[in-house]
Amino acid sequence: MATGFAQWGNDLYTGRRSYDIVGRRRRWYLISIVLVVISLVLLVAPGLNPGIEFRGGSEFTVSGVATRDQQLAIDTVRAIAPEENPRVTTVGGSSLRIQTAQLTSEEVDEVKNSLAAAFDVDVDQVTSAFVGPSWGRDVSQKALTGLVVFLVFVTAVMTVYFRNWRMAAAALIALFHDLILTVGIYAAVGWEVTPATVIGFLTILGYSIYDTVVVFDKVRENTADALDQSQFTYGEKANLAVNQTLVRSINTSVVALLPVASILVVGAFILGAGTLRDIALALFVGMFVGTFSSIFIATPLEVTLRERERPVREHTAKVLAARTGTTADGDQLAVAGAPRASAALRPGGHLGQGAQPKRKRR
Repeated sequence: MATGFAQWGNDLYTGRRSYDIVGRRRRWYLISIVLVVISLVLLVAPGLNPGIEFRGGSEFTVSGVATRDQQLAIDTVRAIAPEENPRVTTVGGSSLRIQTAQLTSEEVDEVKNSLAAAFDVDVDQVTSAFVGPSWGRDVSQKALTGLVVFLVFVTAVMTVYFRNWRMAAAALIALFHDLILTVGIYAAVGWEVTPATVIGFLTILGYSIYDTVVVFDKVRENTADALDQSQFTYGEKANLAVNQTLVRSINTSVVALLPVASILVVGAFILGAGTLRDIALALFVGMFVGTFSSIFIATPLEVTLRERERPVREHTAKVLAARTGTTADGDQLAVAGAPRASAALRPGGHLGQGAQPKRKRR
């Protein structure tokens, strides 16, 4: 199996095997637009579920419970504060966390005593804390500030490095695509948005940019002389770059997703650790979506932007016209032996890296 995968990767790199990812970019655009619209709808209804750090309130933790009956905790709180709709989560194997809106000091003491009696534990095993919403606002503002600074810095660096603003624009669009989809899935799952979640969101930005830059680096290498030859179009050269980096993207994603998936399973289902669960879900979804966008969105979008340039557009028309035996204006070529499309460029064929026209000897 490993040998077959290695051979597959070698065929992709040399061009003996090729997938028309760039040529079918409208399909990927449509899929991404649908997913983005669904994510935006989910952000409205049901919307994100902000944790207590962002909305503020009182929090109680009952340790060493014999039963983890969440309804018992809800009924106990409502017996003291009928208007409350407490949120109860399991922490570990023997603890419950109950979150409510801000309660008075008297209500906090009553809830602690009632929870201790309901779960048959000592009062010392019930802890309480109050979190003000101002702390959450500070976290949100700093996260947004960090996001803006990150985007400005990435835009400047990528523009200078690639000497092409179109690559920077495509990378940023793919970045927002990843962020929107990740947040949308988080809203669909309904887990609380905590500071750990925000850290996860910011982390996937770096991963997405890293994966896209690697692909773009190969695109720049392959398309450096795209307009100086007449055998392949700019889009075909870029498509070869995507195929050449496909195995690397898959390997990197698998290596990154496996430990994150383990943390997610352990944090969500075994330990019940909210912090591990929150950051792991954001990382898992973000890395998966980031891999998709670096292959199916970033490079096709960069090709779309480049093909709006007149030199690239005219070169593409010239190459395609030469293959069909006509001029760029649609006139039939009268020259015998006009260049025809090689097998690598026919529909369903392969784009060979080494497929270069033979030079005639004088």
